[in-house]
Amino acid sequence: MKTNQIIYWATTGIIAAMMLFSGISYLTNEELKAAFVTMGFPAFFRVELGWAKILGSLVLIIPAFPPLLKQFAYFGFALTFVSATIAHISMGDPASVIAAPVFFFGILAVSYVYSSKIKLNLAKRASSTVVS
Repeated sequence: MKTNQIIYWATTGIIAAMMLFSGISYLTNEELKAAFVTMGFPAFFRVELGWAKILGSLVLIIPAFPPLLKQFAYFGFALTFVSATIAHISMGDPASVIAAPVFFFGILAVSYVYSSKIKLNLAKRASSTVVS
């Protein structure tokens, strides 16, 4: 059980930190602003995405948020990583740039799987104490 929690918190911490940093960068970094213009995205989309990343990272890392909200954060981050991969491929970026969102998608998937394992273990424990 302890191993599951370590894997969950390590992967979730990596994703939350990366997305928090990314979200702040989307709002403050001039090079990222220019990159969004180059890809043809409107300025409001960069700002929206920046705030969504910041809020989503907080939702994942703070235990008090309800599970359904965490599901939305996982889905939003997965969609972001898939979209980023497609955008980088479309722009003809090098493989090293394309690999980053794929790599983080993998870490996100591990976080999600171990989140589910922890919930399942908690449910099993709760049902076994009720039966006893």
